[in-house]
Order: sequence, then structure tokens, then C-alpha cells
Amino acid sequence: MPVYGDEVVVLRAQPLGEADRILTLFGRERGKVRAVARGVRRTSSKFGARLEPFGVVDVQLFTRDPDERSKLETVTQAVTVHSFANGLVADYDAYAAASAMVETVDRIIDAEPAPLQWALLVGALRELSRGERDPRSALDAYLLRALSLAGWEPSFAECARCGEPGPHERLSFGAGGAVCPGCAAALGATRRVDVDTLRHLWALLAGNRRVADAAPAEVRERASGVVAGYLDHHLERGLRSMPVVRELRGAAGPGAVDGAEGGRADTVTP
Repeated sequence: MPVYGDEVVVLRAQPLGEADRILTLFGRERGKVRAVARGVRRTSSKFGARLEPFGVVDVQLFTRDPDERSKLETVTQAVTVHSFANGLVADYDAYAAASAMVETVDRIIDAEPAPLQWALLVGALRELSRGERDPRSALDAYLLRALSLAGWEPSFAECARCGEPGPHERLSFGAGGAVCPGCAAALGATRRVDVDTLRHLWALLAGNRRVADAAPAEVRERASGVVAGYLDHHLERGLRSMPVVRELRGAAGPGAVDGAEGGRADTVTP
């Protein structure tokens, strides 16, 4: 069918000409789609405000060829399902975290349907917009789980290389998480991480809010550095929104990896 409906998250919006926008949409059923929204920048537009980033929208799209995903489609109708933007723009920290979330999912998904990624993103945006959780913890938990769904699940409880039960005090992004002393020696390039930080990272990944939210501020800072480094390693280049995220975190925590500017290689940390 040339016209179809889907429930989408608006990831990005770019101006096109004087009145139009190009939208990057993440559909529950269709995956990532790029579409033109005609006339939405005019004050008379009936659904321009419904197609802002972070919104969940029930849309109808027109496509000339459903099998050709590289061409722009056209938005013909839009109805708001969840408007998260109002709650996010009122809180700078939440907005920065949400920006990193939508940029991450834009980088790791493609045109194929990814319903688990879609549900994870919507849940995380809802949590941020309602102020239910510290934005830093919400972002770190989201990033770890999104990377896991993309096939890069880290191991924090046992050695990522040989499976030896932990806790271990060395970490390798390339190996996929914590590594035992023997594997650390074989790898040669690892970094030291304390047990409290590993426990916090495990809680974030497992969705254990009680343990994660009880962690001291310095542990959260160190964990954020690990998450940023792990993300950067697998995406191969940093997120454009990460400098803003670093502002909400203050300075990088002790032993943190710079996730936006060249921190992708593992380093030996004494």
C-alpha cells in the first residue's frame, strides 16, 4: 500500500525550504524512516506542533515504493499519542539526556523493525519527562540496555572473555566488559575499575532501580565514564550531544573515559 500508518518516535527534525521539515522517525512496526512534512513550519499548519522531537505520534505516511527505504516518504496525517517534549524542555538535564538517547538510537538502528528498541526508548523518554529518576542514571541505564539489544551486551558480573565468576577489577571495552586477571594480562590494554562501580553498572543494566539509585555520587560518576567509553568504542565516533551530557554530569568522574573525543581505545590504568 502506498499509504500506511505507524506509531513513531520523532528523532530529528531538519528545516527544508521555507515551510517544510525533513523528519527522522522511528516506527514501532517499520523501523527508521525519513519523511517530509509539508508546510509544518507555517503558523497555519494543523499538525506542525505534533511532529517535534521526543514526541510519540500516530502518523500516516505516503510512499511511492514500500520496498525502497532510501527515498523520502511524506507525512499525510499526524495525531499525538504521547507528548514528552513539554516535560523535557522544562528541565535542562532531562533534555540533554533525551537528546543523547534519540541520537544513540538513530545511530544503532536501521530501516528494519526493532520493537524492543522502540519500547525501551519510549519508556526512557516517559521516565525522563515525568522526572521519575535522576537524568544521569536514566541515560546510563538506557545506553547500556540499548547497546545490549544491538548485540553489544557488556558483562560486569563475570569475565567477558572466559566467563570466570567475578567481581574483577579490570575492564576491556573490546572484550565486552570486566575481565579476570589472566585475561587482562593476555589482552594487555585494560583499565582498572572498582567493585562498587561494577555493581552499579550491573544494576543499571539489569534494571535494578533500588541498587542503582542508592549508589553514591562518586560511584555514579565513575560508572558514567565507563558507559560513555563503552558507547564510544562501539559506535566508533562520539555522539554530538555528549558534550552537553558532560555538562549535566559536571566534570568527568575519576577514571572516566571521554566518550565524545577519542576515548574509544582501551587504555592501561594503573
